[in-house]
Parts: sequence; C-alpha cells; structure tokens
Amino acid sequence: MGKTFAEKVLARKAGLSEAVPGQIVEVTPDLGMSHDNTAAIRRIFAKLGLDRVKEPERFVVILDHVVPAAQVQYAENHKDIREFVREQGIRFYDVGRGICHQVVVEEGLARPGDLILGADSHTTTYGALGAFSAGIGRSEMAALWATSKLWLKVPSTIRIELYGRLPELITAKDVILYLIGKLGADGALYRSVEFAGPLVEGMSISERLVLSNMAAEMGAKNGYIAPDEVTFEYLKGRVEGDYEPIYPDPDANYEEVLRFDLSDLSPQVACPHTVDNVVPIEEVAGKRVDQVLLGTCTGGRLADLRLALEVMGGRPVAEGVRMLVLPASREVYVKAAEEGLLKKFAEAGALVLNPGCGPCLGAHQGVLAPGEVCLSTSNRNFKGRMGSPEAEIYLASPAVAGATAVTGEICDPRSLS
Repeated sequence: MGKTFAEKVLARKAGLSEAVPGQIVEVTPDLGMSHDNTAAIRRIFAKLGLDRVKEPERFVVILDHVVPAAQVQYAENHKDIREFVREQGIRFYDVGRGICHQVVVEEGLARPGDLILGADSHTTTYGALGAFSAGIGRSEMAALWATSKLWLKVPSTIRIELYGRLPELITAKDVILYLIGKLGADGALYRSVEFAGPLVEGMSISERLVLSNMAAEMGAKNGYIAPDEVTFEYLKGRVEGDYEPIYPDPDANYEEVLRFDLSDLSPQVACPHTVDNVVPIEEVAGKRVDQVLLGTCTGGRLADLRLALEVMGGRPVAEGVRMLVLPASREVYVKAAEEGLLKKFAEAGALVLNPGCGPCLGAHQGVLAPGEVCLSTSNRNFKGRMGSPEAEIYLASPAVAGATAVTGEICDPRSLS
C-alpha cells in the first residue's frame, strides 16, 4: 500500500523508513515562524533557563498583527522582539513588510517538501507550495527554539478532488467556503487534506494559497497541493538552494476521498458567527453593511484587488459604507500602486491601509461597533473577532466585496456585470 504526502514527509523529516497515521514522530522543521507573539514566546523560553536559540537560522520572525503599534503595550512587545532577534541572529521582517504568511511565500522561505511549523493557526497556507506546514502553540515554539525538535502525531489524510470549471466571478474563496460549509468546522480535524483534481491544477498560486490557508477552518493540520510547473515557475528567483518535492503515491490509503464538481457553484457567504455557516449569496443578498474589508492573507493579493475593482466598475463606495483595502504585503502594495489600483480605490472613496493583519483580528484599524455589519474577505468571523461581540461579520470573495462596497448591501457581483 502506498503512502500519503503527510506520511512520506513526516517519515523523511523524522529519519524513518515509514510513518503511519497515529504514530508519534520527532521531527526537525526546515522553518519555524512566529510574529507579534514572539514576545510571549520569549518569556516562555526564558523560563527554560536558556540564553541562546539552538539554531537561529531555522527561524523567522515577522511583525504583522498590530502594525504599527497601536498602544504602548504593543510598542513594548515590538521593542522586545527587535532586541531578541538582534541578539539571537534570527531572520526578521519589521512592520510594513506584510502579513507573515504572504511574506514567507514571497521571500521563498516555503519550499516543496519542507516541514514548516508556525505559531499561527493559518500556517497551513504553505501547503499550497507543496510543504507540510502546521500551526503550533507558543510553548511548542519555545521548545523548538531550545532543541530544534518537536513531537508530531502523523495525521490521517482526506483527499478532496475538485472538478469542473468555475463560472465567471466565482473564485477560490467561494470554493473553500463551500467545502467548509459541507465538511464543517471540525470535518478535517487533525487531518492532512490533499487538494487535487483538474480545477485545483488550473489555479494560480494566489488561488491555491486561499485553499490551503482556510484548510485550518475545517480543522486540518495541513492543506497540501501537489507542486507542479505553476509552483516551480512561481518559485524561480525566490527560492535559494535546491528542494525536493514530495508526492503522494497513486495507491495511497486515504481515510476518505471526496469529489466535487463545482461547475455550477455560486458566490458563497459565511454568515455570523462561524465559518462553516455557509450559504449561497442568494440567501443573504440585500443585507445592509456598514463596512467592507478587502484584503488580509485570504483576499489581499494583487489579483484580489484587481478583481474587486473590476466588479466596482468605476462606481463610488456607497454612502454610509466604509471600505478598507488591506494589501497583503509591501510587494503587493507597491505593484498595486504602480498599476494605479490604489489610486482607483482612493478615488472611489475607499481607505487604503498599510500591509498587515490590522482589522482582521480587531486589534485596531476598522474595529466594529455594536450592531454594525461587515462583509470581509478574511478567514474568520467569530463573535467579537473584529471588535464588538454584538457586531456581525460575513465572509465572502473579493468579487462580492467589490459589489457590496458600491451597493451598500451584500450583493452578487454577477448582477452588476
């Protein structure tokens, strides 16, 4: 019997001939990532009585959650982090470089066949490039700093095969919301998910990143997409050194194989207050909104900004609506400026923010008041996620965000074309 991707990569990283689901293996990751939570991790690390990170070259720290600092507490944490990475010699990206998941991808730090562990639940993102990437806790990251090793349980695998051709203005965000709605928030709990099929193979890296990122919202440990020429072309000029892709065997033993033909998929919307509360847009069209958030690590790439503007069609942001545009990184921000996209958003009445997580986690920049409604391209809509627990967050694609911004209500983008 053949092996899944997860079984093969974890066996290799543990130095074993094979690994099976449920087995505990000791692995050394190729990369360990943390962000603003590095300050808290440092305090845990200090309790271990150690002064030095064992292999600082294995780690990266990216400030992105509350950037620039919104309060003295955040400023002190950032200062602490800057001092720590300088002392330890850890690779560091300061405020303004962008959201950690986008930066790791752009900087070529995630490679096919890598094992990446990050102190953020959406570390699953790098599976889009053929890596096994998983979120871990702060204590686990402190242990990694100390030893470069961690125990992982080998997950069983669910294979999701996608077929058909997406209709116009239907995106990868609609696909993953649909799947989360079908499987549920715990439908892939501690499983490795392999996304496959002709529809996935035809997606760009930008689209694949959305699938892998939000695999976390169905409970997945990892969201893998087999690397191909699209992957290799994207990595040219970004990745240093050689890498060795790992592929599942054709006769791999899967816990479950799910197949979906999405040729007739309509825009999908996740309603308050869970990501798996997903309905076709027809069921919520006309819902008034106060704010539209276009951006984050699931909707802030260049293609997302272009799509939203295409749907907006030169129309202004509706009266009484705040539209926030949040590019995923400085690279995206600069390219969007060069193309004139940021100017178009500003002229339409939108507010363009600096790259970062900002309003997505409700720490600053666009916090919602009680009773307010937001349509967001982000990946979570939990109660209180963006401010008041009495606010409502709906999740949808950049196309839906563009249509909603100019109409003032949740709107099917196909109705504006």
